[in-house]
This record gives sequence, structure tokens and C-alpha cells, in this order.
Amino acid sequence: MKTPIFTGAATAIVTPFRGNTVDYDKMAELIDMQYEGGISALIICGTTGENATQPVTEHEKLVDFCVKKTAGRMKIVAGVGSNDTMTSVRLATSAKASGADGILMVTPYYNKTTQRGLVAHFSTVADQVDIPMILYNVPGRTGIGLTAETYKTLSKHPNINGVKEASGDFSLFSRTRALCGDDLFFWSGNDDNTVPMMSMGALGVISVASNIVPGAVTELCKLCLNGDFKGATELYFKYADLFEKLFIEVNPIPVKTAMNLMGMDVGNLRLPLVDMAPETLAKLKTSLTNVGLELK
Repeated sequence: MKTPIFTGAATAIVTPFRGNTVDYDKMAELIDMQYEGGISALIICGTTGENATQPVTEHEKLVDFCVKKTAGRMKIVAGVGSNDTMTSVRLATSAKASGADGILMVTPYYNKTTQRGLVAHFSTVADQVDIPMILYNVPGRTGIGLTAETYKTLSKHPNINGVKEASGDFSLFSRTRALCGDDLFFWSGNDDNTVPMMSMGALGVISVASNIVPGAVTELCKLCLNGDFKGATELYFKYADLFEKLFIEVNPIPVKTAMNLMGMDVGNLRLPLVDMAPETLAKLKTSLTNVGLELK
């Protein structure tokens, strides 16, 4: 029987840059902050970490650093997604060698493939690297999504642990839950979907917002896991506007901007990501202050 890699809140953590290099001292500070906020797991080199602009060697070094720095305090899940299956194999192999607890693998983008191709893509990595895998379904970014039937096929693989479901398609989620049962665990891939998805059996969230409010996202998941959906809904309403504003421009532009506004000094974005437009920046600032966050 499969065991979930984690339950509760995981942070899709940003990567702090100084120009073209990773600021490892700042990364260490962020890891400590996440631990103090009660976060269960960290997703390293995911979308929020700007993995699409990271060279393979930088990616591998960062995962290795985070495993060592975390030292077992939280689970480490390494993003290994690529539209080249063998690149994902390499990144997965490296993540396992570094001691990561799992990998996160997005559907291939641009060349996209078919549902049969998706089965082959994920299964090839799962066959070659003995490490728990979380599938990542975000068709709004990749242009292709997993179907319930494809989920069912993949759920039979012992190394495929679960799904970060970020399609926003609750019909797909409910149908897949019915088909797969406990052979496939689910986590919300969107902060604003956490409560309804956990009410239908998701085990937590892989969160962007927890980069700045880890304690609140942790508490939200705890309330859901304890069956207190009334309390969870009330807490969600407090942060609902912030969850929305963190996606007012392409992630991770708003969350990195918010962290810098709060004095966390996580550095620059990498092109093609650029600074926020003045009108959206003003809305983000208002949302941050409305939930009591102090801007520097």
C-alpha cells in the first residue's frame, strides 16, 4: 500500500537570485522560515522556483543544497519536469542521489504528446528511478492535461505516488478520486482550491502563498485534515483576495515581488519574467496590507 510523501502544506519555494547566480545564504534563511511556519515539505526547482530558466547543473546543486540544509526537518520534493523525457530521468536520478524524498514531474510542454505518450513519459522515469513521483497537471501552462483514465493507468505504478492537481477542474478531480481510490494521492495545486479539494479527499496543498504566509497555509490544511471545514472556510476568506492577487500576473512574479516588498530580499526574476506593471503592483500592495502584512 502506498504512503503519501507528505500531508498538509508544502511550499513551492522561490529561488533567490543575485543576478545570474543563486543566493544560497538567502535560500538557507527561507528554508528556516518555512520550517518555523510549520510547513511539511518544500518543492525545490518547481514553477515558482523558476526551474525553466535553470541550467541542469545549477538545478542539481540547488536540490542537493536544500536536502542538506533541511536535514530531514521537512520533506524535499525536487521538480524534474521537462519536455525531454531523458532530461527528467537525469534530474530524477540526481535528486535521488542527493537524498530527496520525492520528485514532481509536470506534463511535457510544447511538444505535448498524446495520452499514450504521457503514460510512456511518466512511466519511463518511474521505471528507471526508484523514488516516489508526484505528477503535476497544469494544462494552462503546458497545453496538455491528464485524463481520469490516464491517471488510473499511472496509479498502478508503485513509484507514482500522487498528483499536484492544478487544472481547477473539479469534475476531473472527483472522477479520478473515484477511479483511483488510495492508489493515487492528491494535493491541490492552487491555493484557492485547497478547501474544496481537501473536502473531497486531497491531503493538502502545494502552495505559492506559503512563501509569505506559511503559518496561515499550514493552519488551513490542519483545519481541513481535522474535518473543521467551517473554520477552514473562515480562514480561507481572510486570505482569499491575497491568494488571487498572487496570480494577478504570471507566477512567480507577484510572490517574489511580495517577498521583496516585505523586506525578504529574494532578488531578481530571470527573463522572460519581468517586474510587475504599476497598476497590478498597487493591487498587490493593497492586498498584502489588508491581511496585516507589513511592507518595508
